[in-house]
Amino acid sequence: MALASFQTASSRNGRLSATLSPALGKSSVFIMPEIGRKRQFLSYRVDVARRMQATNRLSEVLPFLKQGDKDAVKKELLSEIEPLDRGAAATEDDRMRIDKLAQKLEALNPTKAPLKSPLLNGKWELLYTTSQSILKSNRPKLLRPNGPIYQAINNDTLRAQNLETWPFFNQVTANLTPSSSSKVVVNFDFFKIAGLIPIKAPGRARGELDVTYLDEDLRVSRGDRGNLFVLKMFDRSYRVPTQG
Repeated sequence: MALASFQTASSRNGRLSATLSPALGKSSVFIMPEIGRKRQFLSYRVDVARRMQATNRLSEVLPFLKQGDKDAVKKELLSEIEPLDRGAAATEDDRMRIDKLAQKLEALNPTKAPLKSPLLNGKWELLYTTSQSILKSNRPKLLRPNGPIYQAINNDTLRAQNLETWPFFNQVTANLTPSSSSKVVVNFDFFKIAGLIPIKAPGRARGELDVTYLDEDLRVSRGDRGNLFVLKMFDRSYRVPTQG
């Protein structure tokens, strides 16, 4: 009689289920009232909905946080670069500090495939570099490039050009061969002495360039010898000559 009463009550108020307990090696019986299950399920759904709303709000806010971080790092990088004469006046501590700021900015790169982006095209002015072959900081100041230095890239023709201004006006053009979505092999084809006298580049004149940060007005690149380049957009409409 007691057993019958128990079975009747369980069928009315709950659902009887048996599970095997591996630790004990025997059956243990749990009664889960139907109402309790429904309440638990509804509570779970409400919790999931709240989590989804919080995630959606966070996904809306994150881009603005990232934009704010990017702008702040850009501002700090440009401020630190300004007194360094494109890097010619930089000490070892300066170079380490600039490199760390560049790495922070590279981590916030908004352009994931720079070689395919129209933002890459045009003439860029060099703001800072660690390349001694460009800075020539071992020479007296009058024998160094003193005017602006530019680098132009066109990703539709895979052409690039470096241009010095005062006092030497030297130029070099190159063909680019992509090796990833951000990196190219640079094959120099012609040098121009004083911007007038073309000289065919030797076959060994080559290098690599990795575009590690790119937005509408700033580009950070790294060369195959570990040199860092920071450039700002100067002329978006500029086209690199297709030959020499």
